[in-house]
Amino acid sequence: MSRKIDSHQHFWNPARGDYDWMPMDNAILARPYGPADLEPHLIAHRIDQTVLVQAAASVEETEYMLGIADTSPRVAGVVGWIDFEDPSHAHHLRRLAKHPKFLGVRPMIQDIPDVAWMLRKDIQWAYELIVECDLTFDALGFPRHLENFLTLLLRYPDMRVVIDHCMKPQIRTHSKDSFSFWASGMAHLAENTAAFCKFSGLVTETDGWSIEAMRPYSDHLLKVFGPDRMMWGSDWPVCRLEASYDAWHDAARVLTAHLPTEAQQSLFGGTAQTFYRL
Repeated sequence: MSRKIDSHQHFWNPARGDYDWMPMDNAILARPYGPADLEPHLIAHRIDQTVLVQAAASVEETEYMLGIADTSPRVAGVVGWIDFEDPSHAHHLRRLAKHPKFLGVRPMIQDIPDVAWMLRKDIQWAYELIVECDLTFDALGFPRHLENFLTLLLRYPDMRVVIDHCMKPQIRTHSKDSFSFWASGMAHLAENTAAFCKFSGLVTETDGWSIEAMRPYSDHLLKVFGPDRMMWGSDWPVCRLEASYDAWHDAARVLTAHLPTEAQQSLFGGTAQTFYRL
């Protein structure tokens, strides 16, 4: 039986000063979160380990997370950050790759105004080095990035890629056209690339979330990716903007309850183990 893995969570301390995206007047987000805060949820849901993901655009935060991972058996691995716009960061990536719990990187593409940033010629060295070092790439973006991500993934078929947060479909402003655009883009990624997908982030794309509002999105993802290419993640503590860890976990269980037991085990642990080689 596979371990149960939360494939996407964060720890942070706003006093570090490098969380540029974080609204410091938000009582939910702008406070420290560490292993002791998460532990009760892991115990409650019998989750064995987690993947700790970057939340700041700095190598220093990656070092901070690896320090936590070194002292926490619960953290199976860390997805960090390097500056794709600075070729000297090749040194950092090669250095970090030697750490046993360093898994890969995530540029914060969703926060970059240029929708085609990922295709810039001057940053292609980073993808090439990710492949060379056999690391992973977490694809963080919005539906407007779907076409460019497809171009990128076709360019680097050997890069191990997972799509974060289902590419953040805009459930709160759901329309037939917006759903169709997102669904078509995700289907193209599933059918034409080897990308995996994190079953995470849906609750924070809703207002007053409901299982029925999320169901068309989860059903589509299960159809095109299948549970062997999908991995559940809490996106805690960001999920707390709309739902508790427990509420999102239980909602994800309901949304996948129709799957065979083996498929559920893949989605809630086995897929993450396979993709991240935990």
